[in-house]
Amino acid sequence: MGHSENASRTWTYYSGAWHEGNVALFGPRTHACWLGSSVFDGARAFEGVTPDIERHCTRINDSATKFGLKALVAVDRWLDLVRDGVSRFGARPELYIRPMYWAESGGALSVPADPESTRWCLTIYEAPMPPPGETSITLSPFRRPSIETMPVDAKAGCLYPNNARALVEAGGRGFDNCLLRDLLGNVAELATANVFMAKDRVVYTPIANGTFLNGITRQRLIGLLRDAGVDVREAVLRYQDFEQADEIWSCGNYAKVAPITRIDGRALAAGPFYRKARELYWAFAHSR
Repeated sequence: MGHSENASRTWTYYSGAWHEGNVALFGPRTHACWLGSSVFDGARAFEGVTPDIERHCTRINDSATKFGLKALVAVDRWLDLVRDGVSRFGARPELYIRPMYWAESGGALSVPADPESTRWCLTIYEAPMPPPGETSITLSPFRRPSIETMPVDAKAGCLYPNNARALVEAGGRGFDNCLLRDLLGNVAELATANVFMAKDRVVYTPIANGTFLNGITRQRLIGLLRDAGVDVREAVLRYQDFEQADEIWSCGNYAKVAPITRIDGRALAAGPFYRKARELYWAFAHSR
């Protein structure tokens, strides 16, 4: 995540020790390197807090199991390592926290991963929080896969090249990000995050239908808004709904809550529901 992660200060825990710098873990024969058998999770440390870190550590183990790898690290062990790793950066750092599992070798006929070859690491690196700014979106011609075609129930590395080509295509048309639909034509998410919109004083977000991850920050934000009395509806949404929205914002682990300020040629304001969502999330994070 982030354009400069390889240049930023990094600590990685692997094979029983912490290593400073961008450690090379994969060789050319590593199954994950050439056949994509890796899962990861992404969490944040910012302003002295690591919101929902236990849920991220739980999800990486769940992703490993669903992907056919072995979840070798207990959640409490992940949490201890996160605390130790974050402490290496000094006071109140802005960090990205990435636990990973992958397969070192293949099983029958080489293509499936051998779960007995599962390896793991925790890498933590400096990554400044993107400030809220201007972000433009459009509709991507690429689609989100279903569970029959890709392991969408895991946070798997092999899912991200499709997001990357969506971003490249949208960027070629002058947009910062894009909305992807599922195979039925319903909006699923942005290429980099979950998405919310507001219309006529109601907040909407695409219903989790198995074609995209029901993000941890997404779940948290739905709960916070509802607890604050906001009408939040998970719904089947088409692109036309977003074209006619009063507000749109993104929600994810990297930037947390950020406004969308243009959809195609139409300008949007960072409106009251977006501001409420960001305010509620920041208050939650700093109450931990």
